[in-house]
Amino acid sequence: MSNTAFVSIADLKRGRSAVSAILETAASGGCSTTGGEGKASCGSSDGPADMPAEIWEKVKNHPCYSEEAHHHYARMHVAVAPACNIQCNYCNRKYDCSNESRPGVVSAKLTPDQAVNKVLAVASAIPQMTVLGIAGPGDALANPKKTFETFRRLQAEAPDIKLCLSTNGLALPEMVDEICKYNIDHVTITINMVDPVVGARIYPWIFWQHRRVTGIAAATILHRQQMLGLEMLTARGVLTKVNSVLIPGVNDAHLIEVNREVKKRGAFLHNIMPLISEAEHGTVFGLTGQRGPSAQELKAVQDACMGGANLMRHCRQCRADAVGLLGEDRSEEFTQDKVDQMEIVYDLEKRRAYQQQVEIERQAQQVAKQAALDAAADTAANDDIAVLVAIATEGQGRVNQHFGHATEFQIYEVSAAQAHFVGHRRVDLYCQGGYGDDEQLPSIVSAINDCHAVLVAKIGACPRDELTAAGIEPVDAYAHEFIEGAALAWFADYRARIARGEITHQARGDARIRQGAYTAAASAA
Repeated sequence: MSNTAFVSIADLKRGRSAVSAILETAASGGCSTTGGEGKASCGSSDGPADMPAEIWEKVKNHPCYSEEAHHHYARMHVAVAPACNIQCNYCNRKYDCSNESRPGVVSAKLTPDQAVNKVLAVASAIPQMTVLGIAGPGDALANPKKTFETFRRLQAEAPDIKLCLSTNGLALPEMVDEICKYNIDHVTITINMVDPVVGARIYPWIFWQHRRVTGIAAATILHRQQMLGLEMLTARGVLTKVNSVLIPGVNDAHLIEVNREVKKRGAFLHNIMPLISEAEHGTVFGLTGQRGPSAQELKAVQDACMGGANLMRHCRQCRADAVGLLGEDRSEEFTQDKVDQMEIVYDLEKRRAYQQQVEIERQAQQVAKQAALDAAADTAANDDIAVLVAIATEGQGRVNQHFGHATEFQIYEVSAAQAHFVGHRRVDLYCQGGYGDDEQLPSIVSAINDCHAVLVAKIGACPRDELTAAGIEPVDAYAHEFIEGAALAWFADYRARIARGEITHQARGDARIRQGAYTAAASAA
């Protein structure tokens, strides 16, 4: 007998009705779940005009649910959930290195009391921290007592902070009421398959009804629970993000079907992220030689899913104790011993005032973007040129980082009509204590070799020459300008140089070749 027998027919009807409403809204041109080309879809880079007011309120300062917000607002995770009820071949929670960023990794596990104290400390020191999530190091819902005690306390003591949790979905249906009780209106479910045959290659076992289940039987139970939980959350108005790990040769082409199925059930966002499979992490996939995807392969699968559930492309695969903006980790500033010594003053009005200033900066970014779009439209040519541009940024939505200090580049697809964020590329640090490590340059160039330009605040002569030789234009003319405006201005100049015959446009990289294979798979499906 399944332990989801308590789920009523009314619950299911309510869920399916809510899903239908979402899809009807998308079809009418409102808050779209399509994620396709043209009009942006809810949750990526949208603004208040693109969605209902109640949805905008939920996502406008959530760095995971809004690509634009992640430039300005921070999040933190508290590690109060150590146990897990499934085993994934890509996961190993035993190892921790302060320099790595991957799910399931923590430096210390916390009690609910310690977690609440840490949240208040971080919120006092980082007023743009707007979101608190419980993402492990195990599964939030496999540790319900610790998880919900933390949320209960925070709901009372930090009422302005959004509450989120991440789960594999196995225990989700029976926990939906508890999730709604504490106003947890953002839930992430990791869904890597909708075919149990594929799932059996990813999950060795699950712990279900007091026993271990393996193989296809385990994947079948997990799949059923995930789909049911997703429908139930949609019925209750909870925004859901689906995470999927792209595993080449296992579920890469299959993720197109996953995208389609989670959209049917009302998923707000679909985050397709790369497998982390270095052998030193000790995972089954890492130790058996399963490779992760290249950045170009990841983009190709994401692009092939366009037209399905709206895509999140700015994920950083955060640690379960991450603190700060996406792409940075300030957790070392808030270790338990440091928090114990801090004088914590949770000033709600001060936090609100700071965030109002953030919104002023954000509006300035939108104005700059629109001005650049208007200027591009005035000189529009009859071509369909679109190129990728890499951006070095420290946040705030600006080109404000030295090339040598970058550990990742944000990638934008730029045309005369838009500058659209499509992902990020992690790279090795070039600058090592005042000098450049030239041995790192080939790997950095390889990471962005499908880009036509890289926009930076500053760049040295050696990397400038190396990038130029590789056909990537280094650009520091737009230092400290807003990203979209800078990218569009560079593109207008690029197109003008083509028109004058100074340069010839050439396609770069092999991403389109890879994308073709996945697009063909999507059509066949």
